[in-house]
Amino acid sequence: MTSPTTEICCGNMVGMEVSVISTIMNEEKSVHRLLDSLLAQSRMPDEVVIADGGSTDNTLEVLKQYESKLPLVVISAPGSNISQGRNQAIAAANGPIIAVTDAGVLLSVDWLQELVRPFEDQGASMVAGWFEADPYSTFEVSMGATVLPALSEIDPAKFLPSSRSVAFTKGDWEAVGGYPGWLDYSEDLLFDQALYEKNGPFHFSPKAVAYFRPRTNLRDYARQYYLYARGDGKANLWPIRHGIRYLTYLALLPLLVRLILSGRWFGWVGLLSGVGLYCFRPGQRLWSMTTEWSPSARARAFGLIPVIRLVGDLAKMLGYPGGLIWRLKGGRSRG
Repeated sequence: MTSPTTEICCGNMVGMEVSVISTIMNEEKSVHRLLDSLLAQSRMPDEVVIADGGSTDNTLEVLKQYESKLPLVVISAPGSNISQGRNQAIAAANGPIIAVTDAGVLLSVDWLQELVRPFEDQGASMVAGWFEADPYSTFEVSMGATVLPALSEIDPAKFLPSSRSVAFTKGDWEAVGGYPGWLDYSEDLLFDQALYEKNGPFHFSPKAVAYFRPRTNLRDYARQYYLYARGDGKANLWPIRHGIRYLTYLALLPLLVRLILSGRWFGWVGLLSGVGLYCFRPGQRLWSMTTEWSPSARARAFGLIPVIRLVGDLAKMLGYPGGLIWRLKGGRSRG
């Protein structure tokens, strides 16, 4: 039996009710970006469900200002992590199609239309949208170029989307057990993998763009990547990738430094070649992003790339063992 808002035509679902969900926590200064961009959508959501994790600022007051403008439902989820908040919002949603985004992002005008179109036209069961940096400073431009892939680098058959921009059926969410409530970071990757194992590749919709502001300073960036790596450790994600990082910094780098200190010229060659290779792809992205910049501004932006790389790697190396220890101590069973 189909719902009153859904018709089955030639194997595809037409006229589906779509619920947009998000979590929020102390976003009084940024949530208006999300809500205003939802108001501007070419296809309006049938409902917007936001799970509040216990905001202590004026976030809830800001949300109330939009209750007459959007079909907005705010649920209270104090103390919940992102996974738990998303699961609560999805459970409360009425639509058979769930579109997920984050508080503080700015959605392209056709974001929801582009996310939903493959469900209606091609019978897709899950759709990966896209995300791009929305930088406000030289540091943020360099940050975006360093940590975010370019669209041209994506293989749609393998792409696992960020939950800034993704859609799936509520039935599939239930079938895979929802977002992993025991995991506070890297949770969307684990959820994506479960959907991928069930259904195969996501349908890729690159025009469904969520713009977000990168971290504005090194301290916040380091904390972010520390937490991401700790999530990787908890979920046992990318052990080889993390292992290579430790090998590089704890074995190869000291060897090159020793060669340099002993006057061996090829130590410098190895070090500079390694840094160049490591920064090459971010440099390519940054070059295309700064074509109208002055040479001095470009030089400052390019000089930030190795610094951002180094800080991020050190943060990951500190965070990953904490996640491993948590997992080995049975943290998942207690989560």
